Amino acid sequence: MLDTLRQIADEVGHANDLQGALNLVTGWVKQTMQVGVCSVYLRDPGQGDFVLMATDGLRPESVLKVRLAPGTGLVGLVAERQEPLLLRNATDHPAYRHFPETGEELYTGFLGVPINYFRKVQGVLVVQHRQDTGFGDNDIAFLVTIASQLAGAIHEAATLGDDRQASRPLSDTLYFRGAAGAPGVGIGTLLTPSPYADLDAVPDRDGRDPEVEEAAFRKAVLAVEEELGKGSKRMADLLPEEVRDLFDVYALFISDSGLIDDIVARIRKGKWAATALRAAIDERSAVFNRMPDPYLRQRSEDIRAVARRILLHLHSDSRDPCSYPQRCILAGDEVSLARIADVPPGRLAGIVCRHGSTMSHIALIARSLGIPAIMGAQDFPFRRLQGSTVVVDGYEGRVFTDPSPVVLSEFQRLAREEQQLVSSLAELRDLPSETSDGTTVPLYANAGLASDITLGRNNGAAGIGLYRTEFPFMLRESFPGEEAQYRIYRSILEACDSLPVTMRTLDIGADKALPYFPIKEENAALGWRGIRVTLDHPEIFLTQLRAMLRANLGLGNLHILFPMVSRLDEIEAASALLGQACDSLKNEGIRGKKPPVGVMIEVPAAIYSMQHMAEHVDFFSLGTNDLTQYLLAVDRGNEHVSQLYDHLHPAVLHCIRDAIGQARRTGKPVSVCGEMAADPLGAVLLLGMGADSLSMAAPAIPHIKWVIRSFSFSQARALLDQALGMTDAGAIRSLLSTALENAGLGGLIRAGADILPGCRDQQTG
Repeated sequence: MLDTLRQIADEVGHANDLQGALNLVTGWVKQTMQVGVCSVYLRDPGQGDFVLMATDGLRPESVLKVRLAPGTGLVGLVAERQEPLLLRNATDHPAYRHFPETGEELYTGFLGVPINYFRKVQGVLVVQHRQDTGFGDNDIAFLVTIASQLAGAIHEAATLGDDRQASRPLSDTLYFRGAAGAPGVGIGTLLTPSPYADLDAVPDRDGRDPEVEEAAFRKAVLAVEEELGKGSKRMADLLPEEVRDLFDVYALFISDSGLIDDIVARIRKGKWAATALRAAIDERSAVFNRMPDPYLRQRSEDIRAVARRILLHLHSDSRDPCSYPQRCILAGDEVSLARIADVPPGRLAGIVCRHGSTMSHIALIARSLGIPAIMGAQDFPFRRLQGSTVVVDGYEGRVFTDPSPVVLSEFQRLAREEQQLVSSLAELRDLPSETSDGTTVPLYANAGLASDITLGRNNGAAGIGLYRTEFPFMLRESFPGEEAQYRIYRSILEACDSLPVTMRTLDIGADKALPYFPIKEENAALGWRGIRVTLDHPEIFLTQLRAMLRANLGLGNLHILFPMVSRLDEIEAASALLGQACDSLKNEGIRGKKPPVGVMIEVPAAIYSMQHMAEHVDFFSLGTNDLTQYLLAVDRGNEHVSQLYDHLHPAVLHCIRDAIGQARRTGKPVSVCGEMAADPLGAVLLLGMGADSLSMAAPAIPHIKWVIRSFSFSQARALLDQALGMTDAGAIRSLLSTALENAGLGGLIRAGADILPGCRDQQTG
């Protein structure tokens, strides 16, 4: 059965269109189960009816003509109950409905199973046979397995192809989900990669004149070199140095004489320049793709990005010059930095990538540029939407296609209101983050790039509550040395003047893998990550600690934070290495004061060791993101369970309340630096719990300051007491939302948060 499943899934995955995929399903299942009929009914997302989309056994002319309203017929009954339905004589069932045009009266044996995708019924898979044979438990098990395995494949076939949705009703606005890569709302015209840059579409053909072909190829290479150089200069004032260095990755491939010589050799043997380019690139990218190292595999996409640009120049005589609309949304499987640099200043309104994550290079670049971005929108059919108006919702990770006037107007309003809100909140910049009854709760900024520091200062941050040192590591091709790290840390500390900066030591593993230091684990979240990695590699840890200590000389605003601590001996070992770094610098004549040291509380076990940890550290920092996912056993990055992640879950609130209480009993300050701190609802509860400070993404600081200045500590405490008495996160959210509405802060929780009228989620229909 497994071989059959694999073969069916593979055939569906390679189908040219949705109809072809469904025809393959029905044919394979009919043949495998030896039945008279196999049919697929899919739910029309516009009307909710179940439509006969494909059949092998019924009359072909009935396809697309048979429709069953929700809850009617045997198909509707299967969908409603979401369980298999087996009938020896279907015509005797009260829900049976006869469609003469199908010819199904010959088949009275009926077995139907739902096709579910993320708790939503996509359709129903049905097999039928004549009365003289019967279905058994094995048939049910096989068909259920087929349906469960094919749900994703059918969903993908229905959404990804160029023309696969051409026949589907688009009566209202569709939106596609991804990950929120960079915040903001972007409205503009979708610009997809040029078809002339499609390497896979290059035919295998001979050239007419090898000398002419070679000259054209070399001219194209020089043009790309010039483009990359200009792009790097154009972006020099917009991006931090560590991000601009990504241009060097492309330059390395252009300067690869071995690659150039290989392509030229193919041309001289009589191949068309484009064919020679494609063949050489295919060979090299295949080599990279076979490598176990994820960093080296990623080089496959880099080399293809460079090749696509060369291919464009080879087609320069036939292609139209790229015209950039006034408001441009770049889309593609991936969007390269070089492609971003091509867009004229002021015209880039958003980015949508089918691949990538919130930690990918492009997401970091988008945040640096202040451009809304959505990553990992796997279902987004960008190729068929060239020139369409789209809306990029970088707050919720959604991209809306061809929005109706109502939807477009609503997002334009949201964008205006967001800008107005930002402008009005700017007046709070220099005011204290203080409750109405005098409780001060400083607000700090989280940072990962140099540009975040400026953004934090502009939003009135009291300092940097969490500087993620792994970001500069992620943008390089090898571990940065002490001198390189020193320059980065020094610039961060100097940019903050005398304001405190908490630098978290290297926190890699799980969702933060370095391309040149792969960590492969089946359960990475519970594996080798954070302080566990750096303690096992003191040569890496000591280099970073020395760079931090040197950067702090003469400034004194550095705080050091150890991540992912779960044991007391980890703090002792890390502190010993910090002492060793101090001693080694003293021996070199570099004397400085040891900075305050803290520990990140993100593992539940650490909460119950805080009393003993307090003897070794100067402060605590609660990382609510990991703490929440560990408490709830929910991987936030797993689309199957991510909806269960909720920092307002009652258990999470009780746990954080206990952690803050433990810290206060030890007399050590405690900060909160997860997403909960940037959530207006969560901030009210953290205020009531007695958190000493909050740290968040810089754009959220004015919003949270407004919250804190709108409540008294006693009000927040009363809301906390009510929330802790509840057993449902939804009820807690409702309680807090009402409190913010009553305080005049409804704009902080409404804008862009709800599904807009007339919009359908393409993932769930």
